[in-house]
Amino acid sequence: MTTNEQTTLSTKYDPNAIEKNRYKFWLDGKYFEATGDPEKEPYTIVIPPPNVTGKLHLGHAWDTTLQDILTRMKRMQGYDVLWLPGMDHAGIATQAKVEAKLREEGKTRYDLGREKFVEETWKWKEEYAAHIREQWAKVGLGLDYSRERFTLDEGLSKAVNEVFVSLYKKGLIYRGERIINWDPKTKTALSDIEVIHKDVQGAFYHMRYPLADGSGSIEIATTRPETMLGDTAVAVHPEDERYKQLIGKTVKLPIVNREIPIVADDYVDMEFGSGAVKITPAHDPNDFEIGNRHNLERILVMNEDGTMNANADKYNGLDRFDCRKQIVKDLQEQGILFEIEDHMHSVGHSERSGAVVEPYLSTQWFVKMQPLADAAVELQNNDEEKVKFVPNRFENTYMRWMENIRDWCISRQLWWGHRIPAWYNKETGEVHVDHEPPADIENWEQDNDVLDTWFSSALWPFSTMGWPDTDSLDYQRFYPTNALVTGYDIIFFWVSRMIFQGLEFTGKRPFDDVLIHGLVRDEQGRKMSKSLGNGVDPMDVIEKYGADSLRYFLSTGSSPGQDLRFSYEKVEATWNFANKIWNASRFALMNMDGLTYDEIDLTGKKSVADKWILTRLNETIENVTSLADRYEFGEVGRLLYNFIWDDFCDWYIEMAKLPLYGEDEAAKKTTRSILAYVLDNTMRLLHPFMPFITEEIWQSLPHQGESITVAKWPQVNPEFTDEKAANEMKLLVEVIRSVRNIRAEVNTPMSKQISMQIKAKNEEVLEQLETNRAYVERFCNTSSLNIATSIITDEKAMTAVVTGAELILPLEGLINIAEEIARLEKEREKLDKEVERVQKKLSNEGFLKKAPDKVIEEEKAKQNDYAEKRDIVLARIRELKGE
Repeated sequence: MTTNEQTTLSTKYDPNAIEKNRYKFWLDGKYFEATGDPEKEPYTIVIPPPNVTGKLHLGHAWDTTLQDILTRMKRMQGYDVLWLPGMDHAGIATQAKVEAKLREEGKTRYDLGREKFVEETWKWKEEYAAHIREQWAKVGLGLDYSRERFTLDEGLSKAVNEVFVSLYKKGLIYRGERIINWDPKTKTALSDIEVIHKDVQGAFYHMRYPLADGSGSIEIATTRPETMLGDTAVAVHPEDERYKQLIGKTVKLPIVNREIPIVADDYVDMEFGSGAVKITPAHDPNDFEIGNRHNLERILVMNEDGTMNANADKYNGLDRFDCRKQIVKDLQEQGILFEIEDHMHSVGHSERSGAVVEPYLSTQWFVKMQPLADAAVELQNNDEEKVKFVPNRFENTYMRWMENIRDWCISRQLWWGHRIPAWYNKETGEVHVDHEPPADIENWEQDNDVLDTWFSSALWPFSTMGWPDTDSLDYQRFYPTNALVTGYDIIFFWVSRMIFQGLEFTGKRPFDDVLIHGLVRDEQGRKMSKSLGNGVDPMDVIEKYGADSLRYFLSTGSSPGQDLRFSYEKVEATWNFANKIWNASRFALMNMDGLTYDEIDLTGKKSVADKWILTRLNETIENVTSLADRYEFGEVGRLLYNFIWDDFCDWYIEMAKLPLYGEDEAAKKTTRSILAYVLDNTMRLLHPFMPFITEEIWQSLPHQGESITVAKWPQVNPEFTDEKAANEMKLLVEVIRSVRNIRAEVNTPMSKQISMQIKAKNEEVLEQLETNRAYVERFCNTSSLNIATSIITDEKAMTAVVTGAELILPLEGLINIAEEIARLEKEREKLDKEVERVQKKLSNEGFLKKAPDKVIEEEKAKQNDYAEKRDIVLARIRELKGE
C-alpha cells in the first residue's frame, strides 16, 4: 500500500479520538497473532495473569506496558511474536469476593452447596474477565487472544493434575499433620509467603506455674496466653543449673489443673526471659518440633474460625482475643499472672483477608521443597543456562529464598480452585492419588481441599503452551519463553516457583530473562492503598491524557528494579510531548504536497541540516535499539525525547522551512523526502511506547504496508552518517544559541534585526559559515552579517566565543560596558577551571596508562579548545577596558 489513509491530521491532538477505534483495527488485522512461520525466529512472553477479582491497577498498566514494548519491537524486528494473555482464578481472593456478594444477598456458600457456589464463581469470572479485556484494550496491549488461557481451564487442569500426581509418586508431595499458617477469617491454610508480618504493640504475660508437689513454681512468659490451655509441657535447657533438679517433675497447668512434665531441650535459650518456656505443640511450630522429640500430646484449643473449642474448658465458644482478655483477668485474680510487660512484636497477618494468622495444627498437603530448590540453585551456577535477572541484584534475593526453603503447604480449605486429586477409602482410609478416581468410586470420597493458587500459576509458562502434551506445536515452538516481566514483590510467590517447576517438568528454564520493576508509589513515595486514599485508576488517567501519555510516563519514568512515583504533572508533560509530535507531523504533512511512498527520493543535493538530521537519526536508531535490548527504557525515552523535541522539531523543522518556502523545487523535493523518511523512522522507533499516535501519524505519511505494528524496525543506513555535516551543524547551533542568549541578556527581542560579525578561526571555519550563511541570517535575524578571519572593530559590542569562531554583536545603546566585562570575567573563571581540570587529568600518570589513546586525544583537544576560548575572552576583556 503506497497511498495514505488521509493527507493531513486534525488541527488538535485529541488522544480519545485517535485511540477510539484503533485497537479494533489491530485485532481485525490479526497483527498480534503468532503465525508459526518457520522462517521467523520465535519470541515469547506470557503475561503475568491478573486475578479475576476486580480492576487492573497502575502496577498492572506498568507491567503490561513494558511487555507490550518488548513484543511490539520484536514483531517489527521480524520475530514471530507470541504474547500470550490469560488470567488467574486466584482462589482465596475470588472466593472471598463471591462470598461477600452472597452475604449482601443474605446467603452463605453453604446455602448454595459446593457445585452451585462454583457455578456462581464462574459467572463472576466471566464478568470480570470481560472488564480486564476492556482495560487491556484501553492500554493498547498487543495480545494474541486466540491463545488466551485461564488457570482453571481444561488444559491447565490437566497439567495441574499431572504435576500433582507425578510429584506424589516421586515422594515429593506428602500429607501430614503440621503447624501451618491458618486464616480464621477465610478458614484456610496459607503458605509462608501469603503471610504479611506487621509490628504490633502487644505484651509479654509473665506467669508462675506451680509445681505439682507443692515445692514452688516455675516462671514462664507468653505473648498468647489463650494458648496455655493447650500446653503439654514446660521446657528448660539441659545445662541450665537453675532447673536441673526440676527436670522430670511436673507442674499443674492453671485453669485446667492438668499435670504436665518439665522436659529438657537444647532449643531453649537460657539467656532469654526466665529460661523456661511453655510448650503448646498444637499452636506453635517450634513447640510442635519439641513435642515430637518428647512424644508430647497435641491439644488443639481453637476452632477453624478462631473461637475457642471444648478443650478450652470454660472459655469454649469465646473469640480467641476475648478469651485472652478473660483468661488474663482470671489468672491475675488467682495470682498466677504477676506482670504484664509492653512488647512490640511482629505478628503475621493474612495477605488476603487481613486477619491475624494463627499457627494451627492441621493435616495438610505439602511439597517437599529441598530437591526442587537444589536443582534451581544449581541452574544459577551455570552462566549459560541460568535465568538472568535484570537488574542482577535480584538474583541474590531469589537465591537467598531458595537456599533457605521450607516445605510448601499447598492445600487450601476452599471450593474455588483445582480440587486435590486424592480419594480416601470410606472403610480403610487408604489414599488413592491418580489422574482418575478409583473404579469403585462409591467406596471412596475425594479430598475436599483445593490447591494453592500458586501451584497452578507456577506452571504458567508451559501449561499454557499445551504441556503435558509435549508434541503440542506451541510448546515445541514457543517454550521456553524469552522474557518474564514482573514486580520484585512476587519473586518468591511466583518467579521462584515457575523456575523449579519448569526445571522439574520440562528440564529447561521457563524464561531466559526476568525483568524486574518496582512498585508504583504516590508523589510522596508512599505505597498506594485504600486506607491512604492515594490510589490512581489507570483508566481515569487514560480518559484525561490518553493511553500513549500514560504508557510513555510509566515505561520511561524509572530504571529497572526501581519504584516509580506517579505524578499527574509528569503524565501531562508526556501529553505535551505527544502534542509536540502531533504538531510537527501536521506541519510536515501539510508541506509534503501529496508525496507518495514511491516518490521519496533521498539522492538529491542535501543541505547541512538534511545531512545532520539523517546522521542523528542513525545514531538514535542504533542507541535506542541497543538500550531497548538491555531493557533500559528510561534511557530510550530520554534519547527519543531529545531527538524528537530538540533535533527534529526545534532545529530541523525550523531549518526545513527555508527550502520549503523558497523557490528551489529540487531542494523542496529533497526536504519533503527527508521529512517523510525521518518521520516514518521516528514513528517506528516510538511505536512500541506510543502505539496509538504513531499508527495515526504513520497512516497519514507516505508508507508501505497495512499497519505500523508490522512495519520493519528502523535500520541504520551507513550512507547517511556524515560526521563533517554533524560538526558543521554543531557550529551553527552554537552560533545561533549564543546569539539568542546575548539577545536575552540585553533584552533585545528576536524580532529586532541586529548587525553581526563573525571572526572565523581559519579558512575551514570561514567556508562552513559562508556555506550556511542563510541559516545564520535567518535564525539570528541580522540586518548585516560579516564573516571573516580577521575583523577589526572599535565598536562597543557583546561577544561570545564558540568552537572555532568569535561572535561580535555591536549593540550601541543596549550594552553596559561594566556589566559586559563582569560577564566576561565570569566566563574566564569558568574556562580557567575547565583548563585546570583537563590539565590535572592529563598530568595523572594513572589516567595516561589506563585510558585508550582516543580518550587521551579527546582530552587534549578539549584542553586546546578551552585554552583558545579563554585567550579570546581575555583579549576581549582587555579590549573593553581599553588596555
